[in-house]
Amino acid sequence: MIFKQYYLGCLSHASYLIGDESSGRAVVVDPQRDVAQYIADAAAAGLTIERVIETHFHADFLSGHIELQNATGAVISYGSVGKAAAEFEIDGLDHGQRLQLGDVVLEVRHTPGHTPESISLVVFEHATDVTPYGVLTGDTLFIGDVGRPDLLTSVGITAEELAGQLYRSTREQLLTLPDETLVFPAHGAGSACGKFLSSETSSTIGEQRRTNYALQPMSEAEFVQCVTEGQSLSPLYFAFAANRNKQARAGFAEGEAPPPMSLTQVLAEQRRGAVVLDSRDPAAFAQGHLVGSYNVGLAGRYAEYAGDVLTADQAIVLVCEPGTELEARNRLARIGFDKVTGCLSDPLAAFVAHPGWVTSASRLTTAELVDRMAKVATLQIVDVRGPGEVVGGKLAGAREVALPRILDLLAELDPAAPTVVYCASGYRSMIAASVMRASGFRDVSDLLGGCDAWRQAGLPLVVPSPA
Repeated sequence: MIFKQYYLGCLSHASYLIGDESSGRAVVVDPQRDVAQYIADAAAAGLTIERVIETHFHADFLSGHIELQNATGAVISYGSVGKAAAEFEIDGLDHGQRLQLGDVVLEVRHTPGHTPESISLVVFEHATDVTPYGVLTGDTLFIGDVGRPDLLTSVGITAEELAGQLYRSTREQLLTLPDETLVFPAHGAGSACGKFLSSETSSTIGEQRRTNYALQPMSEAEFVQCVTEGQSLSPLYFAFAANRNKQARAGFAEGEAPPPMSLTQVLAEQRRGAVVLDSRDPAAFAQGHLVGSYNVGLAGRYAEYAGDVLTADQAIVLVCEPGTELEARNRLARIGFDKVTGCLSDPLAAFVAHPGWVTSASRLTTAELVDRMAKVATLQIVDVRGPGEVVGGKLAGAREVALPRILDLLAELDPAAPTVVYCASGYRSMIAASVMRASGFRDVSDLLGGCDAWRQAGLPLVVPSPA
C-alpha cells in the first residue's frame, strides 16, 4: 500500500494519496487546489489516480477535485447524501460501500455532524484484514477535537441538529473501530473548523478515546452543549468557499505567476476599484507602502486573513517581496480568490522613485500607548481578537471588533477619532489598521506585540463579565 499524507501548514489542511502497488490504482482524498504534487508522486510510484474523494463540502479552502479531474480524468466522489448538491457529476458513495483498489480496500462510513454529507474512509491494507490500518475522518473527528457543527446555520440547519448527528457518528461509526486504528483527520491546530485541535497530524482511535474531550462518556445533550459552545467566529470567506466547492468551474494554472505591473498600471487598477494587497512583513509595510493598500503578511495565515478583509469578487493587485509573487497568488487561489490581476514590479524601486504615492504606518509600544491613553480623551481602542481570546482580558475601554467582522462593523467606529488597534501579537492588528486607513480613518496606530506585550509589561487588563 502507498499511503501519503500532505500537510499544508498555512491552512492547517491534510490531504491524502492512497494507492495499491500491485494494481497501480489510487485515490486522492480532500485535495488542496494546487494538485501537481499528487500527480507527480502518483507517477513516481507507478499509480494512476482514478478517483478524487471528498469527505464533505469544505468551507475553509477551495478543493482540488476539479483540477485533478481535468488533469487525470478521475471521477469525483462525495457521500451519497450530498450527491444532488453539486453542479458537476458525482459518483456518490453509499454507507458501507467498499472500494477495492486491488488488495487495498476503502470502506465508506457516513459520519454526518460537521456537515450532513460527511463521510469517513476506513482503510484496510489487505482485503482480508480484520483490523483496519487507519481511518480518514475528514472534519468529523480531529486529534483532540471534533468538527464544529455550526457552520450551516445560515442555510437552515441548526448547530444542535448537526451536533446530535455528530454524537451518533463518533460513537456508532468511529469509536466502534479497534483502538489500534490510526486516525488521519483533514485539519490540525489553527483551523477554524474546530476549537481544540492538536498540532499532531495523526493519532489512534484508542488515544482519542482516552484523551479527546468530546469522546468522553456523556449524554447526547451534554455533548451538544459541549461542542456548540465556545466556537470561534468563522472566517468571512467560509460561506463563499463552501458554495464555490459545489460549483462547476474552471481550473487554475498553479505555475503561472501574476504579471508584473508598473506603478502607473497599479494605480490605474486601484482607481478602477482593485485592492492593493501588500504581502510583505508588517514591519516592512509600516516603513513604507502605497497609499490605500492592505497589509496581510505572507508569513502568517495569509489566505485566511485575506479572506477576512477581502471578498472574492474584488480585483487584487499584489505587492510582494521579490520571488514570492507566485506563492502569494497561489495561496489566495487556495481559498478561491482568483482575481489577481498583477503584481507591482520591484516595489522598493517604485517607492523610491515615486515618494508621493508612499506613506508609512504608526506602530506604538506599550509605553507609548499608556501615554496616549492618559493624554487623548477621545482615543478609540479596537480589539480585533476573537471572542475566545477576549474572555482572558482586554484593554480598558476597548471596543471588540473581531477581524472576520471588521468590514461589517467599520461604520460603527468613528473615522475621525484617534484610533489604536491591537490583537494578540501584532499581526492581525496591522491588517485591521491598514483596512481602516484605506477606508478613510485619519489617525490609526497598532500596538506592537499586541495584548501579549501588554500583559508581559504587567499592565492591567479588564476581564469582561460572562454573558
